[in-house]
Amino acid sequence: MHTRSEPAEREPDTSARPPLVRELLLVAGLFLAYKLGRQAANGRVEEAFHNAGHVWSFERAVGLPGEGAVQGVLLHSHTLVQAANTYYATVHFPATLAFLVWLYRRRPRHYVWSRRILAVLTGAALALHLLFPLAPPRMLHAAGLVDTGQVYGPAVYGDTPATDSMANQFAAMPSLHVGWALVVAVGLIVATRSRWRLLWLLHPLLTLLVVVGTANHYWLDAIVVSALLAVVYAALGLPRTPVLTHLPWPAAAPVRSCASPAYARPGVRR
Repeated sequence: MHTRSEPAEREPDTSARPPLVRELLLVAGLFLAYKLGRQAANGRVEEAFHNAGHVWSFERAVGLPGEGAVQGVLLHSHTLVQAANTYYATVHFPATLAFLVWLYRRRPRHYVWSRRILAVLTGAALALHLLFPLAPPRMLHAAGLVDTGQVYGPAVYGDTPATDSMANQFAAMPSLHVGWALVVAVGLIVATRSRWRLLWLLHPLLTLLVVVGTANHYWLDAIVVSALLAVVYAALGLPRTPVLTHLPWPAAAPVRSCASPAYARPGVRR
């Protein structure tokens, strides 16, 4: 007789979940550092435009497609271009926050790993923002692109980039929109076992098309952040314990009858 139990849903490993208050303070601190770090490079207008010219020339020299090819598709539809602007303005932070909250509740070990990845990636990106201020393609006259946020709305940035106190518009290199979207996608792929989990890669793909189509980033901004993220993953490695959606329940050994000769006691004849 063979018996087999159905697999049961694995409960979150609560022992790996860090204290909530500490995590809230840590995430708030990281967000504050992100905002202050981006603004620290403000005012370097001439250098930012000089770098933009080099990036644009380099992309054309290596044969990258023009950013205008994506924007041209968006500009065929007023609704589509507004949807892209809305996606750029509203998805970046909420999607990343929702990702961290879900991991904290359901996959604590993966939460700690992903939070570290985000922190290191963001810190490295902020260092590049300071070292290499870059005007986005929407500001570069040679690119011939439309500032879709200002023209079609909703707009994210102020009309005068040099004096924008809310954001640093010259922090295009690398693109943290794309970087964070990649972290979300990879984190969910690693932390889940659904056969459809690879579809999470649509999030960074859509983000890439949006940031390029709205002329907020160059292709090279996304390439650099992807390479940077690969280095971070290589340095920090994968989570220590893999996630199992179900506990492994091995099949029970066949139950043999006690009357079988194989179970006869030594020295006892039947």
